Amino acid sequence: MPTAERLRWGGAVGVLLIGALALRLWGVKHGLPYAYNADENAHFVPKAIQLFGHGWNPHYFVNPPAYTYLLHLVFAVWYGGREGVSSTFAVDQGQVFIIARVVSAIVGTLAVWALYLAGARFFDRRVGLLAAALLAVAFLPVFYSHLALNDVPTLAPICLSLWGTAGILRDGRRRHYAIAGIGLGLACATKYTGGIVLVPLLAAAALRRDVRGVLLAGGLSLAAFFVANPYAFIDHGAFHQGLVHQSTAADDALGKLGLTQTSGIAYYLWTFTWGIGWVPVIAAAIAIIVLALRDPGAMVVLAPAPVVFLLFMGTQGRFFGRWLMPIFPLVCILAAVLVVRVVDAIAARRPSLAPVLLAVGVVALCGQGLVYSVHEGLVLSRADTRNLARDWLVANVPEHTRIVVEPVVPDSWAQDLGHPSALTANGYRWAKFPTSRTNVARDGSIHLGAGGIVNIEDYERELQPRLIDLYEQKGYCYVVSGSTQRGRAEAQPKEVPRAVAYYAELERRADKVAEFSPYRRGHGPVAFNFDWSFDFYPLAYERPGPLMTIYRLRGGACAGVS
Repeated sequence: MPTAERLRWGGAVGVLLIGALALRLWGVKHGLPYAYNADENAHFVPKAIQLFGHGWNPHYFVNPPAYTYLLHLVFAVWYGGREGVSSTFAVDQGQVFIIARVVSAIVGTLAVWALYLAGARFFDRRVGLLAAALLAVAFLPVFYSHLALNDVPTLAPICLSLWGTAGILRDGRRRHYAIAGIGLGLACATKYTGGIVLVPLLAAAALRRDVRGVLLAGGLSLAAFFVANPYAFIDHGAFHQGLVHQSTAADDALGKLGLTQTSGIAYYLWTFTWGIGWVPVIAAAIAIIVLALRDPGAMVVLAPAPVVFLLFMGTQGRFFGRWLMPIFPLVCILAAVLVVRVVDAIAARRPSLAPVLLAVGVVALCGQGLVYSVHEGLVLSRADTRNLARDWLVANVPEHTRIVVEPVVPDSWAQDLGHPSALTANGYRWAKFPTSRTNVARDGSIHLGAGGIVNIEDYERELQPRLIDLYEQKGYCYVVSGSTQRGRAEAQPKEVPRAVAYYAELERRADKVAEFSPYRRGHGPVAFNFDWSFDFYPLAYERPGPLMTIYRLRGGACAGVS
C-alpha cells in the first residue's frame, strides 16, 4: 500500500479513536463523589485497593481479577502505593473512581482500534473502519465505559483474539494462533463470558485443519489466563466457589422483582435494537446469509458465536443488557460487511455513487448509536438527582436527624466524605433507619432491626404499611424514596401488595417536601426497567438518577417537625 494511502487510513483511524475516547470520557464524573452503581461501588475499585493489604490473591472470584489487577497497578503508580490510595479514598473516593473509570474508557477505546485491525484482516480496511466506528458509538459500550466495571475492558482482549482469528482464517500463520490464544485467555480472565471468542477461534482452526495451531493457541490462552488470574490455579477451591456463585446468580430462578420479561432470548433481541441499534442488528443478520453464499469460511467463523451466546445467556434466570456485549464486536463486523458489499454491488454499475452510498451506509449504521451516546454524554454531565436530594437534606435537615433512605444510594451517601459527624456513632450526618434489616419479627410484629439482612433486591418485599407507625414512633420523620426501588413494586404489584399499600400509606400520612426528577420538562416517567432505569437511554432523561422524592411524616413523634 502506498505511503500516502497508509497515512490516510491511519489518520482516519486516529480521528475515530479520538472521537471514541471523547464519548467515553464525557460525563465520566457523573454521580461522584458517590458511586451509585452497586456493582461499581462494591467490586473492582475496593478489591483493587484491598490487594495492597493482603497481596495478589483476591480471595474473590465471582468476577475474574484481570481488571482488578490493572486498577491495582494503576493505583500503585498514580498514588505511590497503599497509603496514598487509601488516604485519598477515605477523604475523596470520587477521585479514585475517576481514575478507574478513565482506565475503563481507555481500554474501551483500545477495543475500537483492535476491532479495526480484526475487521481489516477478515475483509478489508473499509470493513474494519466501519465496524470500529459502530463499536465507537454504540450505546452500551459507550455507557459502560463511564463505569469502573469489567464489561468494557473485556472487549479489548475479545477484539484482540478476533484479530488473531482473522489471521488464522486468511493465512493460518503461527503468530495469528498466538494472538488469538492470548486474547482468549485475557478475555476469560477479565470476564468469564469473554470466552465466547473460543468459538470463532476453533471454527477458523477447523477450516485450516491445523491441530498444532490449536495446541499453540490453547497453550498460550492458558498461559495468558494464568498471568492475569494466577490464583484460579493456586487457590483453586476459592476459584471454583466463585464460579459456582456466579453461575447460581445468573441462573436465579426467582429472578429480580421488577424483571417482568419472561424470555431471556426475547430480552436480548430487544437489547440489540437499542444497545447497538436497529440497522446494525438487521444488517448483521442479512450479512450471515450473504456470507453463506459468497464467503462461507467467514460465515462459519463469524456467525455461530453470537447465536450460541444468545441461546446460552437467554436461558439464564436473569438478564441484563450489558451481559450481551461480548458478542458486539462480531455483530459490528457482520453489519459492516453488509454495508460494504451493498455499496460495492451498486458502485459496480454506478461508480460515481460509491462515496454517497458509503456515507449513507455510515449514517444508517452509526446514526442511532451516535445520537443516543451524545445524549448520554449530556445527561451524565449534569448533576445526579441523588446528589440534588442530598444537597436539599444538607440545607434543610439538621445533623443527627433520624431519616429513612431507601437503598437507592450507598451507605456513604449519609456521610460527609472526609468529614465524619461527631454527633453520630458511625460518623454519618444523619441517623439512618436500618433498611438493610428486616423489621418483621417472627410473630409478625414490627420492630427496629428485628430480623436478618435484607439486600437491595428484596427491600420491596419487606415493606408494609405498619412500618410508618414505627417511623413515627421512633422519630424517623423524613423518608427519602427513589423510583429505582418503588418502580420494582409498581412493575409487579401482585408480587408485593404490601409494598404497594406502604407507598399509598406514605402518600396519605406525609407531605411531599421535595422532588428531583431526571426527566426533561413535559417528558417521562420512564417505566421501570433494569436497563433503562439505570443507563438513562430514553431521550426523556435530562440528568442521571431516579425520581427522588422526600417526604415528611406528620404524626406521632414527627408532629410539628419542620
